[in-house]
Amino acid sequence: MTVPKDIPDKWFPIVLPLQRKKQNQVAGGLKKRKGKEEERKVRANDREYNEKFQYASNCIVTSKYNIVTFLPVNLFEQFQEVANTYFLFLLILQLIPQISSLSWFTTIVPLVLVLSITAVKDATDDYFRHKSDNQVNNRQSQVLINGILQKEKWMNVRVGDIIKLENNQFVAADLLLLSSSEPHSLCYIETAELDGETNMKVRQSLVVTAELGDPSNLARFDGEVVCEPPNNKLDRFCGTLYWKESKYPLSNQNMLLRGCVLRNTEYCYGLVIFAGPDSKLMQNSGRTKFKRTSIDRLMNTLVLWIFGFLVCMGVILAIGNAVWEREVGTLFQSFLPWDPPVNNFMFSAFLSFWSYVIILNTVVPISLYVSVEVIRLGHSYFINWDRRMFCSRSNTPAEARTTTLNEELGQVEYIFSDKTGTLTQNIMTFNKCSINGHAYGDVDPVGPQGKRPQPLDFSVGNPLADGGLCFYDASLLEAVRTGDPAAQEFFRLLSLCHTAMSEEKREGALLYKAQSPDEGALVTAARNFGFVFRSRTPGTITVHELGRPVTYTLLAILDFNNIRKRMSVIVRNPEGRIRLYCKGADTVLFERLHPCNHELMNITSDHLNEYAADGLRTLALAYRDLSEEEWEEWSEHYRGAGKAADCREDRLAATYEEIEQDMMLLGATAIEDKLQEGVPETIAILSLANIKIWVLTGDKQETAVNIGYSCKMLTDDMTEIFIINGHTVQSVREELRRARDRMVAHSGDGGKGDEAQGWARPQTCSPGNGVGEGDPAGWPHPQEKEEKEKEKEKEKEKEKQQQGGPAPSLLETISGEFALVISGHSLAHALEGDMEQEFLETACACRAVICCRVTPLQKAMVVEVIKRHKKAVTLAIGDGANDVSMIKTAHIGVGISGQEGIQAVLSSDYSFSQFRFLQRLLLVHGRWSYLRMCRFLCYFFYKNFAFTMVHFWFGFFCGFSAQTVYDQYFITLYNIVYTSLPVLAMGIFDQDVPEQRSLEYPKLYEPGQLNLLFNKREFFICIAQGIYTSVVLFFVPYGVLAHASQSTGEPLADYQTFAVTTATALVIVVSVQIALDTGYWTAINHFFVWGSLGLYFTILFIMHSSLLFSIFPKQFHFLGSAQNTLEQPVVWLTIALATVICIAPVLAFRFLKLDLKPQLADTVRYTQLVSQKKRKPGGRDGRGMGVSGVGLGVGALGRLGRSGSRRSGYAFAHQEGFGELITSGKNMRLSSLALANFASRHSSSWIDTLRKKKHANSANGAVGANGQTGAPHTPPGPASAPPLSNSSSLSGPQDTPPEEAGLSSFREEGVARDGVQSSGGGAMSHGNRCARATSPDGETGGCSFGAVQEALFGWRGVGARVSGASSPGPPPIMEESSPAE
Repeated sequence: MTVPKDIPDKWFPIVLPLQRKKQNQVAGGLKKRKGKEEERKVRANDREYNEKFQYASNCIVTSKYNIVTFLPVNLFEQFQEVANTYFLFLLILQLIPQISSLSWFTTIVPLVLVLSITAVKDATDDYFRHKSDNQVNNRQSQVLINGILQKEKWMNVRVGDIIKLENNQFVAADLLLLSSSEPHSLCYIETAELDGETNMKVRQSLVVTAELGDPSNLARFDGEVVCEPPNNKLDRFCGTLYWKESKYPLSNQNMLLRGCVLRNTEYCYGLVIFAGPDSKLMQNSGRTKFKRTSIDRLMNTLVLWIFGFLVCMGVILAIGNAVWEREVGTLFQSFLPWDPPVNNFMFSAFLSFWSYVIILNTVVPISLYVSVEVIRLGHSYFINWDRRMFCSRSNTPAEARTTTLNEELGQVEYIFSDKTGTLTQNIMTFNKCSINGHAYGDVDPVGPQGKRPQPLDFSVGNPLADGGLCFYDASLLEAVRTGDPAAQEFFRLLSLCHTAMSEEKREGALLYKAQSPDEGALVTAARNFGFVFRSRTPGTITVHELGRPVTYTLLAILDFNNIRKRMSVIVRNPEGRIRLYCKGADTVLFERLHPCNHELMNITSDHLNEYAADGLRTLALAYRDLSEEEWEEWSEHYRGAGKAADCREDRLAATYEEIEQDMMLLGATAIEDKLQEGVPETIAILSLANIKIWVLTGDKQETAVNIGYSCKMLTDDMTEIFIINGHTVQSVREELRRARDRMVAHSGDGGKGDEAQGWARPQTCSPGNGVGEGDPAGWPHPQEKEEKEKEKEKEKEKEKQQQGGPAPSLLETISGEFALVISGHSLAHALEGDMEQEFLETACACRAVICCRVTPLQKAMVVEVIKRHKKAVTLAIGDGANDVSMIKTAHIGVGISGQEGIQAVLSSDYSFSQFRFLQRLLLVHGRWSYLRMCRFLCYFFYKNFAFTMVHFWFGFFCGFSAQTVYDQYFITLYNIVYTSLPVLAMGIFDQDVPEQRSLEYPKLYEPGQLNLLFNKREFFICIAQGIYTSVVLFFVPYGVLAHASQSTGEPLADYQTFAVTTATALVIVVSVQIALDTGYWTAINHFFVWGSLGLYFTILFIMHSSLLFSIFPKQFHFLGSAQNTLEQPVVWLTIALATVICIAPVLAFRFLKLDLKPQLADTVRYTQLVSQKKRKPGGRDGRGMGVSGVGLGVGALGRLGRSGSRRSGYAFAHQEGFGELITSGKNMRLSSLALANFASRHSSSWIDTLRKKKHANSANGAVGANGQTGAPHTPPGPASAPPLSNSSSLSGPQDTPPEEAGLSSFREEGVARDGVQSSGGGAMSHGNRCARATSPDGETGGCSFGAVQEALFGWRGVGARVSGASSPGPPPIMEESSPAE
């Protein structure tokens, strides 16, 4: 981790919050608190009084060690690993001469190497933690001490201090705002680090403290605050200020929380209430958990099993020793007596047991753990070096911040994503509009000359225009400038009906400060079309209308809130006419229109449907003319409601309701919340990889739903979208159950009545498409049995992992055509103990889940619930401090380095700058890491059992004397030198398919989710192969050499000849085996495999040379035995025979498996090999989707062919507005908007049919392979849209090779044969085009394309439901309401 040296405007936040005990130690000694803190008392400017409560200091400590504690603490942590303790135990045994038959260095050298590597890594990590801590703790604050402002480090700030903050500074602790430089002691803050929202928020001090504006007055301030204890509730604070014999209530509106940034405020003063670990930010950051992969946990289990197996072998051989010593050994006592400590056969057996434990310990060598760490380090560097995950715009590479979780990236089942800044750029732009029944903004993406249209130049005739808006429809600008009254009134409304502020740094350089990005986008749009908002006072608004300054009198602002869902202003123009302008959600506004607007309302409603179909945020605009009498009468009611002592908000709302009636409709706006590049494509690809994506956002429900539509998580083809808004436990329970009942009912309507009654078969189809399971023609499915067995195996694994948890619910068999939207207050009830299962059953049956208005801690709780109940690998991705808890809780945390600081990055395991890089991280790096680690482990256990078990068989022929077959140098070097590098090369570089194929075929990701490549079954297969190899390697040389002789007639049956022959055969066999296991050869692989073999022979001859014998005659006493042995032809024939017997069954099994039961990767490799042979040069240009979804639809310039969409929300991103502050004369200063040019790109349609796992239809493939179909092709509908591909056969260019075009045809034929219509299916029309490219006979090479169809697409006879002309209509949104509420 690299920490920049100087980032003045970024707060380096906390990586690993520790327990308060450690914080107190750093703060100044260990002090015990008496019980739990029930309330907090803080007295200003009185450190002596506050210190007696022993409150935490503002110092943050995330490091684990210091110079003194590093060595003992680190060693203690490392020896908590079972393997390290095991090897330490073996080392102690080897130091006992009576039982050790191996030298101590065979264990101590690898052990010291492992401990040293891990210690260096831990020390490096902790160094960067110290560095990060120092940068946070040493930031400067101005603290009022003895009446003088002094600069103090953050770490020295104490509870009760008064500190001064200046503009753009981070808040150092949780402060009570005392006064500020702004009128009425207002203060403007940005809370992106807390809740992810970048819009401004306003805080205001108490009136009684607002007058304490200078340090001298503040120094005399001795008020006492009594408030709630530290907690994690960001939106609530309850306390009381006692001062001058009076008490004043305090709320969250008076607080500045740590992590906020002071904006547009020159300075302010605050009293420290909570510091350091007590601050609300730290209370929400969660505890750092040590993360282990599922493979790590499995390896720990397997090591224990192997140790048990080792003990069993030791017991067997010890019993053999006892029997042999009693029956045979006693006969040799005269010339081969027992060693002095041994006086009977039982004691001899006891020592023999421990000797064999030492000898056989190589079944789990310590080099395994060294190799695993090296491989993981290599995978991490590949992620860091990946140029396709480098963002040139921000100059940010991807970074693997941990080396322990790489293979877990290949097993992710659930992704939990933040919204703001993660899925979106948080940039809003005016996209389309409807004015008086005319739609503007729909432009043909290809102009009349075949060129893309250019954006309008607004600066012509409008020097105040903003250059950031890209709008292509010139007819709207022409309508405004030619005097169209409706168009001009439309933009006049946008320039007046808002609460934005305008800053003019220099003449004509306007900067709008809006409370929400939406509002800023609308005001900016009006500015570009000639209605420029210039300035405001509490009673006026000045607008330049087509170059002419006009000042309106602001009579009233009818503010926005979540209940009204609209805002209005009442203004008087210079001519004296009074008019009310209103903008809001169309569902609310249409109810308040004059009846004469009916026809216009219908037209505008159609336009709004189209905009919502494109995922745009919509608002309706209306106005009403008021007479002077109406205004006077209403203003009396308005003033009376404003002065009401009780129920003021309700009275104001009723007053607003009176005037907002009989309005005239002007039109509607459509704002685009800019998604990050490639988000829809990434979500589509990840969904095809059977990964479920949940969005957890602090934003409001309508905004989140809009984004859900924009990124295609929510689609019009969904059967139903459920909205859970209950406020009580009972109401939430009823809404969840009602949603489940409707799912079951819909499934029954779709031909799944049996399933609804609990008689579901393992394979089911999507609800509502009218297609049953199996083939209508009744053709057999030979692979069904195999797929069902796999399904059962998966369920069995899940049940084992759940350790007696509840059985899977019926709802898990329901196809994912549903979506769930749940609010934060409902989620709080849903996450209670007895409600968790209810929530999970409903949510996990849905294809998409969106949780709105959730707190940081709730995000973590949702992740924890899935981890605990589903036993699935989870990944959390976010960019703000509000995502830290979620990132730490998930198995894998990914931080996006975006607009909201770097706290998420510092807390993450992986980081990059764009959400779209996630598909490459998972589908390429994650899948490869999992594949490589699994192959590495399988081979490693195989080669070590083959090596070690030879000792076991030899024990039966050496009197169970714990004699080794090989010499001790071979035993030491076998895992360190002879076989380490080839398996490392395979573990680091191996691939089954190239990276572009991993992205084109997302189903390749599924084996990792099902844990198919390395599990207990695969482990036992490897062990069995290793034991078989050891039998061959021992008994073949033993049988041959027992009767063989040299050319001179001397027998070959001596110990050293046997040892050299067996060792040589072993090295050759395992080298050939790894050559077979390696799927991707590089120069490094060749060098390591064949180099290790050559190195073995080199070292073998050196150790038996006369040179070493002359130097160390006692250590190397078998002079020339290697040369003598390997000169004998019979030895080489023996080695060759053993190699063939070991390898031949493996080859036969793999060929049969490849021919009879090919895996998806085998099929993809096969098609690639065939296509490479047939492809012309240059034929791959432009092929495949790649990372950014090349070749998809054009996007925002043209409308997509969609119909019947519901309106998903409205474009307000804030809650309560600031109308009252404006009209009261409090000079508003709001957020700065960064409006940038961004051409949005949408995927044209969602691939709606998620694959039901383990479907098979080999009959379809067989017929398709012969070029026949069971039914004619259904022609595509007229409104077909470009497809979003999950394979090269869907997204390839026109020059797709015939083999792969044939692959696409099999998919199309399987769909067509079932007679399923797919109107408007772009993917299907493309499939038809591919199907016309016939596949030549004989090019398939005998591959079963039934398996190809099933493997590639995971479905059988299910028509793709693609939105188009015959779409069944929009999904109903069920906003559940409960009588309990």
